[in-house]
Amino acid sequence: MSLSSNTAFSDFDIQMMQKAIDLARKGVYSTKPNPAVGCVITQQEKIIAEGWHQKAGEPHAERVALDNATESVKGATVYVTLEPCSHHGKTPPCADALVESGVARVVIAMQDPNPLVAGNGIKRLEQAGIVVDSGILSEEAAALNKGFVSAMKSNRPFIRLKVANSLDGRTAMANGESQWITGPESRNQVHLMRAQHGAIVTGVGTVLADDPSLNVRLPDDVLAELGLTAENCHPLRVVLDANLSTPLEAKMLSLPGRTLLMTSKETADQSLDLIERFYQKGAEVIAVESDGDKLDIPSVLSYLLENEKIYDVMVEAGAIVAGAFIQAGMVNELHVFTAPILMGEMAKPMFVLPGLAEMVDKKVFAYQSVQALGEDLYLVLTPKNVSAEEV
Repeated sequence: MSLSSNTAFSDFDIQMMQKAIDLARKGVYSTKPNPAVGCVITQQEKIIAEGWHQKAGEPHAERVALDNATESVKGATVYVTLEPCSHHGKTPPCADALVESGVARVVIAMQDPNPLVAGNGIKRLEQAGIVVDSGILSEEAAALNKGFVSAMKSNRPFIRLKVANSLDGRTAMANGESQWITGPESRNQVHLMRAQHGAIVTGVGTVLADDPSLNVRLPDDVLAELGLTAENCHPLRVVLDANLSTPLEAKMLSLPGRTLLMTSKETADQSLDLIERFYQKGAEVIAVESDGDKLDIPSVLSYLLENEKIYDVMVEAGAIVAGAFIQAGMVNELHVFTAPILMGEMAKPMFVLPGLAEMVDKKVFAYQSVQALGEDLYLVLTPKNVSAEEV
């Protein structure tokens, strides 16, 4: 079979891959930075094993399923959401494990975009005489690991921008007060989002106005269902702070989890004593490229990807930083939580963006989902490329 198989998949194939995707979804919160992967093994259209990757550094989905088999897997069919790895990392190659097990057929949802794999796992299986079919429910499988796919294909993290606003598009009072615009159901969803991401990015303006925690506050039983604990659930907190204006008494500096202050190289060179005080408080300081008081967003994201191995970034910031990410074309998904309230013209807007000279310059988004959360509406949108004819 070729890497782009044209196999006509049976209803049973589709059902089994859907089950593998459901299994993979159990690891979405706990596997980062590794992709979430699920695996089902069948013998004569009977499930004999299931498995999913539960945590980075632990066995991958294929090996978990092989270990869970209730009978011999010789001649069996394996359904896996991502191409089996073919390289040695923290665990040995899954392609080798499948070859050694004697399975006859491997059905793969999507090829691994990781250059270390990128078809080599499939080739290893085919060289051993195993039938390989690929491309079944590939879009569903890719949706589970948007950050991983973005990092491997585009060399940057997947960015989700979260905004909580009123019906008239306001996000905070004139004095910066923003707690709470939305209801408890929306806030719970935000904590789930935080738990899914490797990092949360905010601006120093938000720190000065709100003194936020930017941590995950979910009950222990919910964390356990997500494969997390109260100790390991918190994303890296990243504050964009070109002038190092974050107070040494900021709440987030004393909370579990890491806080990273990103500043300009000029400020870093002139603030060695202050930086040492931040380190004593438990914060870390990193200098990136900047243009005056504005940090270079691509440099920020490159650091997070290359040095922190963070593939999913959540931006939870005020109008200036939120607008900067949109203007830079760095937002993959816009998550909007809209409350049924009006805050008036003195309140702060959702985004600070330059004025438009022509309608053709407008920023257009496409709705991906709309749902009610308590009294609020939760919208997920993606950027849309618009032709001149559509203006």
